[in-house]
Amino acid sequence: MSRPDARTVAVLAALGALAPLVMLVLWRRQDLFGVVLALLCVLLTMVAGVAASAARQVDDPEPVDRSTTAGPADLMPYGIDADTLDALDSRDALRAVRDRRRGSNGFSGR
Repeated sequence: MSRPDARTVAVLAALGALAPLVMLVLWRRQDLFGVVLALLCVLLTMVAGVAASAARQVDDPEPVDRSTTAGPADLMPYGIDADTLDALDSRDALRAVRDRRRGSNGFSGR
């Protein structure tokens, strides 16, 4: 037996969630059976949502991971990478980077 695709699962789960919802609305049960119907409705709705998301993910190609592609150094923000930021832990070093970004070359203008 073959596995159904994500769209089929989404449609079947949505229709399955509709049945307990209609029963809840028509019967107006406020006992344990009503709680079980409500939980079943929520569960089937979640399954339908996850299946619909899986169907969309199959249709869309996976986006390119931009963190692995290295661009020219002049396009990188301020020429600072994550390793440099990790190494900068003192206030003076962070102030120097901030001043360089502003273009003030150490002059705060106050």
